[in-house]
Amino acid sequence: MPEKIKDGHKGAAEFFPGLVFFFRHRLWPVRFAIIVAALAATILLGIASFSYGSKLYRDWHQRRLLHQAASLLQEGKFDQASQNARKILTMDPDSVPARYILAEAAEKQNLEEAVLWRAQIARLLPKDSDSQLNLASAALRFGQIDLARKALNDVPPNYRGSAAFHVVAGWLARAEGNLAEQEEQFAAAVNEEPGNDLYQFNLAALQIQSTDTEKNAKAHAVFDRLSKVAPFRTGALRALLNDAVARNDLAAADNFAQQLQMSQEVTFGDYLLCLTFYRKLDEKKFRPLLERVKPFAARNASDLTSLMSWMNENGLAEDVVKWIDKLSKDELISPPVSVAVATAYANTKNWSRLRRWTGAGSWGDSDYLRIAYQAIATRQSQSRNSGPAHAEFERLWRSAEQATNEQPEHELDLARLASKWNLEKESELLWLRVAKNPPMRREALDALRRLYRANDNVEKLYDTLQRLHEASPTEAPITADLARLGLNLEQNTKESHDLAKEAYDRAPNELNCALTYAFSLYRLGRSSDGLAIIQRLPPDQLHDPHGAVYVALLLADAGQIEGAKEYIATAAAGKIYLEEKKLLDEAKSKLAAASATPSPAVSPVPAELSPTPTASPG
Repeated sequence: MPEKIKDGHKGAAEFFPGLVFFFRHRLWPVRFAIIVAALAATILLGIASFSYGSKLYRDWHQRRLLHQAASLLQEGKFDQASQNARKILTMDPDSVPARYILAEAAEKQNLEEAVLWRAQIARLLPKDSDSQLNLASAALRFGQIDLARKALNDVPPNYRGSAAFHVVAGWLARAEGNLAEQEEQFAAAVNEEPGNDLYQFNLAALQIQSTDTEKNAKAHAVFDRLSKVAPFRTGALRALLNDAVARNDLAAADNFAQQLQMSQEVTFGDYLLCLTFYRKLDEKKFRPLLERVKPFAARNASDLTSLMSWMNENGLAEDVVKWIDKLSKDELISPPVSVAVATAYANTKNWSRLRRWTGAGSWGDSDYLRIAYQAIATRQSQSRNSGPAHAEFERLWRSAEQATNEQPEHELDLARLASKWNLEKESELLWLRVAKNPPMRREALDALRRLYRANDNVEKLYDTLQRLHEASPTEAPITADLARLGLNLEQNTKESHDLAKEAYDRAPNELNCALTYAFSLYRLGRSSDGLAIIQRLPPDQLHDPHGAVYVALLLADAGQIEGAKEYIATAAAGKIYLEEKKLLDEAKSKLAAASATPSPAVSPVPAELSPTPTASPG
């Protein structure tokens, strides 16, 4: 049988030799091409199917990871949520939801990397207003003021009237030290969303401190209402208690203090607030409460530090020193407590104990303060003019500066300490360094302003006021101070006149702004217009020595002899600034010239003004 088959196959080839030849030599290339094409199509179909299947799987896997990450974030498992989000970014580098998870998790943990993720989201969604506002909020939270300002500037114009925009703009103004602008922005947010209790709370917290009776009453009404709303109850009671203490309203303060202590959300800081109240208004209740709080505070280093610091700041450093002797070494060895102890010794001028307390050991991250207090004790306990004592102080202070490791927070602490103990050279250098850090810039510039003002260093003072104005251009009192000093120094005169009018237009009832604009009009040869402005001011404010200089100048220029004499005497009896002394001499010269001619019958300033000093023009 096999043999037959073999023979049969051979016979067919022999019968159709031409046909076999044709297939082998003519049709084979075509058939091969068809086979190849079919094979290629099969491969491509397989690849397409695999790719599509892989994409489906990848999309499904991403959605699954994202859902898990969101659930973990909700549960407070921030590390696991971040891990899932990072896995998504390896598959999709432009994933916005993954970055949102990472930003939220970082913010919940108070990590500065939240700013990085918010910035990346804003870059991927440049026209999305919420992304820009979230970036600005995160930047403000971690002190990156310049970045926050840029993010706000990038918010589309059609969204800048929203309540959310006004709130973030208000917090930016706060960070820049511009409280007037902050109030304006918070008020705008309330106007946009009057039913939002958080916005109402924020605005009321500013307006309850206002001297404007209408604003103050409105803030009281808001806090009275919110004190009955659970999320805001404790905060509202704190604000009402602070206000009652400021107004010396004993009955109201006692009522709010009792309510606050019964609140479920009461903190140790609230007990300190109550101590402030009783210290100021009810000494009989204060001492027993303080003695009850001390053992409670000693259980926790943070509370112990808070209470000692509060006592140091409220004139009770002697009590702290006595209390120290009753506490164990273990209770005092914690670095935050050690700093409070050193402050108490310094406040009581107990230099020998301060030197012993700071002479050995380490306060960990606060060791720069240990060395600084040691330097102060050395300076105060020995003659400042002696060579060895001065050299030792210099050595120790340099060591303290080096121990800050150029960390802005540490440099800020050291600058505050240097200012408190009148270390002028050291404090100036530190404040100049601190001013380079945006979140601390306003405090640093304010400190430099006080330093230069006290020393009558008007050139540096002018530069500092310029920087303050640049940081807070809508703050009228700063604008007025810059304008007035510029006019006195005859520096940037045209700009100074413009700034004087700008400040007055913004705050016509503010003493500094009104006096500055009146002075500007005097320099422009419009004394009568300047006098008209002064006449509208409360008379009792004009007898401040600084303000009296400008009033005397305008009265003398107008030939108002008796009025000018009164204000010249007021200014001469007080302590005035160097540039104001020159103006006073100018007023005296004008008075001498005017004495040769009779005075007009009507004085533009009421004669019954009483010499009651109030606010002065900075």
